[in-house]
Amino acid sequence: MVSEILKTSWLNREPQFSAFTNGLLLDFWHTREERQFVGVDDIPIHYVSFCSPHHDKPLVILPGRSESYVKYPEVAYDFYHLGYDVFVIDHRGQGRSGRMLDDRQKGHVEAFDHYVDDLVQFIELEIAPRQSHRCYALAHSMGGAILSRFLIRYQEPIFRAVALCAPMFGINLPMPRWLANFLVNQAEPNVKRRNAYALSTGQWRPLPYFINLLTHSYARYQRYLRYYADYPELRLGGPTYHWMRESMLMGDNLIENAGKIQIPLIVLQASEDKIVSNRELLAFCASHQNPLIIQGAHHEILFEKDVLRSQALNAICDFFDQN
Repeated sequence: MVSEILKTSWLNREPQFSAFTNGLLLDFWHTREERQFVGVDDIPIHYVSFCSPHHDKPLVILPGRSESYVKYPEVAYDFYHLGYDVFVIDHRGQGRSGRMLDDRQKGHVEAFDHYVDDLVQFIELEIAPRQSHRCYALAHSMGGAILSRFLIRYQEPIFRAVALCAPMFGINLPMPRWLANFLVNQAEPNVKRRNAYALSTGQWRPLPYFINLLTHSYARYQRYLRYYADYPELRLGGPTYHWMRESMLMGDNLIENAGKIQIPLIVLQASEDKIVSNRELLAFCASHQNPLIIQGAHHEILFEKDVLRSQALNAICDFFDQN
């Protein structure tokens, strides 16, 4: 009964969004536990959890590039109240986790597999000791690439099922791929250049709602801008050339090895995505079933307007329940 009431509320949350975020959601946020561990190369990795002794279903959430768990209270709230213990990780180089470069706003990683190594350590620390047979994972964008790489590298059935929202198997580039390859390979031998902002990117700056490419939800987009205003240390600008190179190579690798993923998998595609490449997403899905297309959605499906977000959440919940 509680779950049905909650799911009904997904369709009409935006009209009362301010009351919800400053009331029920804020109270929920105050129940969080924030922890950290030391990842690869001594980088501190921060994460947040929302747990109850009455729950027996851990859910690991992997955000996208530039995101922090500070952005994810609403998603955590919804799954927690469906009976999940929720964990949200801040990937290295972003959020509250440690940075590798002096300019904290540069999106950077030395090796894409370091994201995966951190995830492995987190699972050994928090998930494996629970010995739950009902463990799930939900990943968005870059988080989807990290989770997919984990599933290819480790065949042990840690998760019963996983959901990938607008996963980053390819990036929507402002130039042909051959030219992007040339630029990142030219920059790679020189440390200063490889660690510089990639062409046409730089430090974070707020974009007006009417030209944003992330969501159609005005309320959720305004909240996204407010959390960067409230926590300026979380701001992340463009990626470095080296991050671009690592990510493009990893995307190719994931598409090539997608068939090695054996556990139940649902992929959600945003039809209006301008951030990741839906062509590469479909190439990945060729080894599995077709993606569920959220018609009319921008990249951030989990932060879309109510009608689109609820469609996605219901599909994910149904998929997890079936597995």
